[in-house]
Amino acid sequence: MVVMGMIMMMMMMMMMMMIMAMMVLMLMLWLQVTPSVFTQEILQSTEERLSNSTKVRPPRVLEWLDIGDVSHHKLSLVDLEQPIFQPYPSELVFQNFLPAQTYMIPLLLLNNDKVSRRVKLEQQDSEYFHVDAPKEGNKVAPGLSATFTVYFTPQENKDYHHSLVFSTERERFEIPVCAIGPRAILDFRDRIELPLCPVKASTEKTHLVRNIGNSTANFQLLTQRPFSVTPTSGTLEIGDSMQVTVEFHPMTAGDHWEDLLLHYHTGENVYISLFGSCEELNVHLQPDSVRLNKTFISLASVRTVSLTNDSETSLQYCWTAGPIQPEESLSSLRESSVLQHMEKLQCESNPSAVLRSQELSSQTTEDLLLLLQEFSNNCITVEPAEGLIWPNMTRRFSVIFKPEEAKLYQQTIYCDVTGRQSPLPLRIQGEGIGPELCLNYNMMNMKNVYIGSPELYKVQLMNNGLIKAPFRWSAPDTTFGRCFTFQPEEGVVPPGASQTVEIGFQSRSLGSFCEDLLLIVTGQPQPLVMNFRGCVIGPNFHFNVSEINFGDVAFGFPMTYICTLFNPSFVPMNFSLRVLGDGLGPPSVTADRQVADETLKTWRGHTARELHTQPAEFTVSPATGSVRALSDINVKATLCSNTVGRYRLALVVDVEGVGEEVMTIPINARSDTSSSPDQLQRSARLLRHT
Repeated sequence: MVVMGMIMMMMMMMMMMMIMAMMVLMLMLWLQVTPSVFTQEILQSTEERLSNSTKVRPPRVLEWLDIGDVSHHKLSLVDLEQPIFQPYPSELVFQNFLPAQTYMIPLLLLNNDKVSRRVKLEQQDSEYFHVDAPKEGNKVAPGLSATFTVYFTPQENKDYHHSLVFSTERERFEIPVCAIGPRAILDFRDRIELPLCPVKASTEKTHLVRNIGNSTANFQLLTQRPFSVTPTSGTLEIGDSMQVTVEFHPMTAGDHWEDLLLHYHTGENVYISLFGSCEELNVHLQPDSVRLNKTFISLASVRTVSLTNDSETSLQYCWTAGPIQPEESLSSLRESSVLQHMEKLQCESNPSAVLRSQELSSQTTEDLLLLLQEFSNNCITVEPAEGLIWPNMTRRFSVIFKPEEAKLYQQTIYCDVTGRQSPLPLRIQGEGIGPELCLNYNMMNMKNVYIGSPELYKVQLMNNGLIKAPFRWSAPDTTFGRCFTFQPEEGVVPPGASQTVEIGFQSRSLGSFCEDLLLIVTGQPQPLVMNFRGCVIGPNFHFNVSEINFGDVAFGFPMTYICTLFNPSFVPMNFSLRVLGDGLGPPSVTADRQVADETLKTWRGHTARELHTQPAEFTVSPATGSVRALSDINVKATLCSNTVGRYRLALVVDVEGVGEEVMTIPINARSDTSSSPDQLQRSARLLRHT
């Protein structure tokens, strides 16, 4: 049971501390001392301040005690949110005192419970403070109070601090005691109203402030946008005066309230109410949309728009590529040292809030610089880009269009101007025109082109525009695309001039083709296309005979047949001739050789059909060669038969670069079998011995 009681007591203490902390925080936010209240409090005597003290606060509890240890009345009707004894006054304050004089304040402790309770002073005297306890004792009846008398005897005119610690049957609590020494008092007004101001403009009000206190004033002045103050800090001697200027710079229309925080070096904070009203002016662009003339790239066209200031205030303007948020335009109070000091004082309990504020300020500045840089690098600019419009004056702006590409430009730029909460949009449309370069034709049908034949075509480039036309030719990376050449491959055509380009073609491959050659013109979104199509063919050749007919040939006796090969093409033709089906063995033996050469013992006709064992009976001259363009050449085909039988073979023509067996001519012959090889052999011996 004892353990459970202690746990319950600890939980009650924690809840009480949390509740008291919340109450103190709410009280601090609610209590903001104005200059008049601060002046009245500081100029009062100790007695006057005590008589004017009507508000009471619960004391700060130092420790919770077990009421059952010292009293039979273990239950108290007083909630934990309130002490058993309520002190009055809640804080003992001595002020406007003189050294070596003694001052007295009575301290009453009221018993809020329904039974008699005890209260005892634990901490009493100090060098400067002395407390007399009541003579009736430390037990107080319900609803009555115990009166303690606190004496203060200062030695010098300065601040003093002390605390009195009391213990009851349920808690220990303390009551602060302080003596306020000399204080500075700046005679600010409680409320400062600034004149009506156009949005994004500024107005100001200057006040003469005097130090009416009895101490030198070291102070800081802090506020937030849309207000600012000058100076932000200073020192003012007793009786001296200085000028303080409050500036009102609103970014949005409507009424604005803020506090001007006056922070004394002695720790007091005084709040002055600031009020300003903001309105929008009737400011418009004329016109609000511009359609620019078609403009060649690298040239410029200009249109004019105007902005009239009918007010009595100078208007500041700035042209940007995008809309600017109010916190980005024309001023940046958050970056001032004054605001940073104020944020430091107000955010000491939450350091991350200061960090987020600084990051936001840095990001805002970067965004504004990015918009200005983007506008300056654009093809559409306005001059002047920023400046001032005097009252009852009109400013004319030049909208300059310098296109970089041949395309349609559509853009909205913005004029951030004083007197208007939102930037004024200006819609702009313009079209960029590239070099007007054209071809005298855009398709060439080359028809049939001989392989290896160099072809040359001329195309004329004409510049009908007002600017020079840099160009460059490009051929596709294909089999036939790589056969094209350009002379010149790139260049520049001046305005109103023309240039001839030679396009060459030479192919070593056969086949049909259709290739798009591109003329790339700098400044034009699409290249010009020139189409070349045709077919690469081989040389057109033929013989003067349709077949080679040897007829009947004698065995071993060569027979020659002469024909002519014609090349009517415009290119030379390299060829090779061979007899398809002829034997691949040794050359055939003629009758003369058989007679003259005694080493040849036998001479028999070949009947084997294997080409590698059959003799080579045909010779063609020339076997390889070249026929010039539009020319011809004689071809000799010789047959020396060593085979008995009929010949049905073919003379084939292989053309270099075209293919093999491009043309074939039949060969017909019949070997004479009237004399056998044995008879011819005997005749050959007889001739050698005669």
